[in-house]
Amino acid sequence: MSLTSSPISSERGDLTDSRLAALCAETVQRVFLEYDEQFRAITLRARDRFLARDWQGSYADAAERLRLYARQMEKLTEQIKEIMGTRLGERSVWTGMKAVYSSLIAQSPKREIAESFFNSLTRRIFATEGVDQAIEFVDTDFDEAPTTPLDNRRTYSGASIHELLIANLTDPAAGFPEEHWRELDTTARHAAERLQAAFRTSPEESPTNRNLRLEMIGNVFYRGRGAYLVGRAFRDRDDQNPVAIALCLRHEAEAELDLDALLIGETDLAILFSFTRAYFRVDTACPYELVRSLRELMPRKRLIDLYNAIGYHRHGKTEFYRDFVRHLRTSSDRFVTAEGARGMVMFVFTLPSYDVVFKLIKDHFEYPKENTRADVMRRYRLVFEHDRAGRLVEAHEFEHLRIARDRFDPALLEELLRDTCSIVRLEGDDVVIAHAYVERRLRPLNLFFLEADKASVEAAARDYGRAIKDLAASNIFPGDILTKNFGVTRHGRVVFYDYDELCFLTDCNFRDMPQPTTPEQEMAAEPWFSVRENDIFPEEFPQFLSLPGSARTSLFERHADLFCAAYWRGIQEKLRAGELPEVFPYRADRRLTSNRVAA
Repeated sequence: MSLTSSPISSERGDLTDSRLAALCAETVQRVFLEYDEQFRAITLRARDRFLARDWQGSYADAAERLRLYARQMEKLTEQIKEIMGTRLGERSVWTGMKAVYSSLIAQSPKREIAESFFNSLTRRIFATEGVDQAIEFVDTDFDEAPTTPLDNRRTYSGASIHELLIANLTDPAAGFPEEHWRELDTTARHAAERLQAAFRTSPEESPTNRNLRLEMIGNVFYRGRGAYLVGRAFRDRDDQNPVAIALCLRHEAEAELDLDALLIGETDLAILFSFTRAYFRVDTACPYELVRSLRELMPRKRLIDLYNAIGYHRHGKTEFYRDFVRHLRTSSDRFVTAEGARGMVMFVFTLPSYDVVFKLIKDHFEYPKENTRADVMRRYRLVFEHDRAGRLVEAHEFEHLRIARDRFDPALLEELLRDTCSIVRLEGDDVVIAHAYVERRLRPLNLFFLEADKASVEAAARDYGRAIKDLAASNIFPGDILTKNFGVTRHGRVVFYDYDELCFLTDCNFRDMPQPTTPEQEMAAEPWFSVRENDIFPEEFPQFLSLPGSARTSLFERHADLFCAAYWRGIQEKLRAGELPEVFPYRADRRLTSNRVAA
């Protein structure tokens, strides 16, 4: 790192360590507050975008908010370099800076986010291998939870379920007054019937409405073309259901709201908040409290997933790393090569007792892959910034990981040092990994097809086709649609996780297979027609798909159009015309309106 002196840095040379540390800590806090203010401003635009049906603006806001953190961190890094000058690398100053900063954020309701912000700065300056407790918040400095200045829940009681739902939906605090609604009474009655059926006790066992209660998180969750109210419905203390109420706008001419779907139970909510989806825009004074409220509804969700879901992905990484280190301390199994087909571009390994995989870019790619490391990283960045449509696994990027050598299976370590030696090295008793992507571990679809029962195989085959179509609707073509590149979540959803050939659908040229006109063309072993780099022939897809018989039948019965170029060109036409096909984050049978989509 090259350090140059400036008039400001020359002046700082006369400052004591403590004064310089305080000056830098105040700078970090100021830039963090600027970040938080801009983050909130973008988030608050979500309601107006939704009501105005400004979907293009909504997606642009989502992308802007994703880039905001890096932009503010770049600004902060330059300011700290200018202030510290030649003293930039003095750890004694950074130790003091951390202590002062901790006191400055002590009363902040977003102090855990502020801690991760500080960590990002130290990582940029020092590129620390492993962690350094002296200059990073490896564990939070605070034993008690931050207090939120506002109660983040709203409770409705003393009426029928139907009446409680309407009270929630038309509550002025939610921002959707009664005049905005279309057929609210009818759809609310349908929702009430479904919710009533979900309770364990029947209406006869609870003849009055005295114990009925809706307890809703006070924040509205916006994403894509939907808005969601999330909470719990109670019949009594022991009979309750997590719920999410999905709102949408149906008519182009008027901002008329529909109660589109009612999601009931942890599984429905877990799919809505999946790690395969884009982040919500939800305004909250205290992320800590909001995340814990969500975890009460989805206890199997990890903190990383919930912080990610509300847009704080950098702190999500912090929570992952803390959890991962705790797990290493309490486990003894070794990292091994992940199950599934070996990748030509990525080397993938996992710890059997921990449900993630580590993906490293190989030094050399196997034939016929012609990508470069930069190509692969660009595609992973595309996935991060794009609408994942519930079908792309989120990949967190980590640098300078340090893990004890004895936690690696010797055969795995030998392969890592051979195939990824540019980013993996041994240092004493540790393995140091310069760069890795971390994703949730899934069951590869090709293995799932070999293991599951007939009904599950057929359902997975149908959802595999639906996954490809959902990606197409979000302008993504997987590049390689082989089943080994897809996985199955614990909820049985099929998602895509191999990104080295992923591209925008509108960049592809989908062609019908030319028909031979001569015997020589018909018998030719190689293509007798010209093929350009982006040419794709959907009619060829079936010959590359190794599917069990029943899976192939189910796929073709539901999604035969995937193998026709006309289907793909039709999607391209809609995308190029500015249409954004809607991908619902719930099953068709969860919807309350007549505008159903095929599953």
